Amino acid sequence: MFLTEEDFQVVIGDAALKAVSQVSEENRQNAEMEAIEEISGYLRPKYDCKAIFSANGIERNSLIVMYTCDIALYHLVASMPQKMGSEIRKERYERAVKWLEGVQAGKIVPDLPLVTDEDGSPVNGSFICGSQSKLRHNW
Repeated sequence: MFLTEEDFQVVIGDAALKAVSQVSEENRQNAEMEAIEEISGYLRPKYDCKAIFSANGIERNSLIVMYTCDIALYHLVASMPQKMGSEIRKERYERAVKWLEGVQAGKIVPDLPLVTDEDGSPVNGSFICGSQSKLRHNW
């Protein structure tokens, strides 16, 4: 998977991760897949999500790792009976979504691989062209 146990431990700690995931590796992996798909929904139009989420070790973007952890933990906490610690998880989730919306709007430009065609040219560039309406001097 994209995330490691250490990535989660930095964000939440080992004991809390076991409690939140209900000591199930399958629960953690499902939450991670949900988080990856949610993030991909924001990034897919412009960025190469397969390249982003297939990266390993230090090749991974640290913000993407952190926000993937935050979103996965948010989904794990949502499945908890008492929703323990849900306030901080909700805040971190909202911060992650706000960042993703900024990336999607083009206000934030992360260092991520762009989607390219066979020639290696970016597919969805941010270049917009247009012109003013034609002047008509009909009197």
